[in-house]
Amino acid sequence: MGNTDNTSSVQHKGRVEKVDPGSVTVKIVSGAACSGCHAEGYCSLAGNVEKNVLVKGSYNVLPGETVTVTMKQSMGYNAVAIGYIIPFILLISGLIIFISLSISEALAGLLSIAILIPYYLVIYIFRRRIDKKFTFTIKK
Repeated sequence: MGNTDNTSSVQHKGRVEKVDPGSVTVKIVSGAACSGCHAEGYCSLAGNVEKNVLVKGSYNVLPGETVTVTMKQSMGYNAVAIGYIIPFILLISGLIIFISLSISEALAGLLSIAILIPYYLVIYIFRRRIDKKFTFTIKK
């Protein structure tokens, strides 16, 4: 994963696996390219694993072709916020509030974790709207 141009994008090289009307499936083998990226520890593509990325849109590519999949860096930050930062803040805030109410630590911990249930339920309900905001594009 590299940030090689001035447009602040995250890029991965991959191989086109499947071309459908309206979408392209690209297999990305991440690893060496991730070593220089600042978001390596947070990115779901980090590590030496293969990931299939569904890129919506029509592209003039063929299966087996090598392409570069790009995403705006700001979308990566948004994903980290939704997946990690907001739940962490909710968990710690809940724990502080429940402990300040003189609830036992064990119950305060369980209630703090329970706060995450409605959060992830809302994320699940709005998953299609969120999915529309996280778009990948292909460059040859």
